[in-house]
Amino acid sequence: MKDQSLNNFRTKLETYVLGCFSKTTDPALIEAMGFAKMDFVILDMEHGPIGIENIRSHITAAENAGVLPIVRVPNHESEYIGRVLDLGAAGIQVPSVQDPEQAREIVAKSKFHPHGNRGLCRFVRAANYAVMDRNDYLRSANENLVILQVEGIEGLKNFKQIIDVEGVDIVFIGPYDLSQAMGIPGKIEDPALVNEMEKLINDADKHKVVLGTFCDTPGQLLHWKRLGVKYLAYSVDINIFVEGLNSIKSNLKA
Repeated sequence: MKDQSLNNFRTKLETYVLGCFSKTTDPALIEAMGFAKMDFVILDMEHGPIGIENIRSHITAAENAGVLPIVRVPNHESEYIGRVLDLGAAGIQVPSVQDPEQAREIVAKSKFHPHGNRGLCRFVRAANYAVMDRNDYLRSANENLVILQVEGIEGLKNFKQIIDVEGVDIVFIGPYDLSQAMGIPGKIEDPALVNEMEKLINDADKHKVVLGTFCDTPGQLLHWKRLGVKYLAYSVDINIFVEGLNSIKSNLKA
């Protein structure tokens, strides 16, 4: 089932995929994303209240509703990468990658031999608690997505080397952290930042690397889609809910 979901996702990724971040602890919202035919959800352990037990429930809800569960881990440590993959995450998204050495380490922590050195236990949810054939588990686990976030000045300097690292599936540009690094915090539509991101798109296209980014307006979403960004994360579940309520109030005042 997961193999098929990942294969479908990779096929869609040839054009584009659409998802959003989740910062809530209620798996019903994850199910709702699947019922709305979103392609993926990023379960946010970096900037959200989601703990490891919530992750298990969220991954289950995502699988049941047909939305691909990606977990943004808090940092580069094996403790987080291995645990969320053990729970059945279809991929990890790692913040603040600065150089190709970090990128290679993250890939190694995400993969079993011969592609990495991830800690191995087959008595985990991702292996159906050892019911799955061990060889099938090892093979399918190495298909999990590795998504790296580049969002600082050092990462920009090393961008071409980072995207050349074998085993990296998607490179995600974090516009808010990038705006802070550029000294224009929060101004993600500033021409200087947009120009920098467009340069990265050109580099990624030449290297045939899939690029992703975050958008929080429909205009941004269309802009980056038209420029060839294929992994599109639109806003955050709780903010989409708030905006929906504000829209209802605005309609009453019209």
